[in-house]
Amino acid sequence: MFNLAILKDTVGVHPSNFGVPPEAAIISELNKKYANRVLHDVGLCMCVFDITQAGEGKVRYGDGILYYKVIFRMVTFRPFTSEVILAKVKSSDAESVRCKSSLSIGFFDDIYVPAIYLPQPSAFDSNERAFFWVANAETELTTSTELLDTDLASRMYIDTGEVVRVRVENDEFHDDEPGPPQMTEGIQVKKEPRRAPYQIICSMAESGLGNVSWWTSGEEVDEDAAMEEG
Repeated sequence: MFNLAILKDTVGVHPSNFGVPPEAAIISELNKKYANRVLHDVGLCMCVFDITQAGEGKVRYGDGILYYKVIFRMVTFRPFTSEVILAKVKSSDAESVRCKSSLSIGFFDDIYVPAIYLPQPSAFDSNERAFFWVANAETELTTSTELLDTDLASRMYIDTGEVVRVRVENDEFHDDEPGPPQMTEGIQVKKEPRRAPYQIICSMAESGLGNVSWWTSGEEVDEDAAMEEG
């Protein structure tokens, strides 16, 4: 989930920070530049781990700033494919469930579970604004209409705020730069909504995935059985 990326950069230390130890001043400037920034094919930058190499500081003519060429290691967030992580449901629509990382204070919101990666059979309830799963259907349910006709008691909802266990399928990096409206033969082309720079696509379509509460009772039974065997 968390990785160390080796990066190179030239960082400037302002004269007001000359009284600070050079390493601390450099790390502070690097964190200002990189923290909470997405680097393509690297991930979401969290903070500087350490500096592995730093050249001698040099002053450029005209600004008085001391510049260092540095090689450093950055802590990044990028879960690997097939990794299972915990997240909290942020919202749902007819196409997908959107989650946010439940680690620490919830620092990453662009985790998506498309409808095809939900446990089957499942459907979207527009009244509840949530997907539900019918786990023990007596007959085969194949359409949303059939699923929406089931009893509420048989539905297992994936509600907003639920803690869920998901498996990473893949991640996507986007570089949607803002720009002027495009025109085609004098007709303005409808602008597509801007995508997040980094998105993680996940799945709930396996045993043990989905709402943590779905599987809690079973885990408790297994733990009790293991204790009895011991």
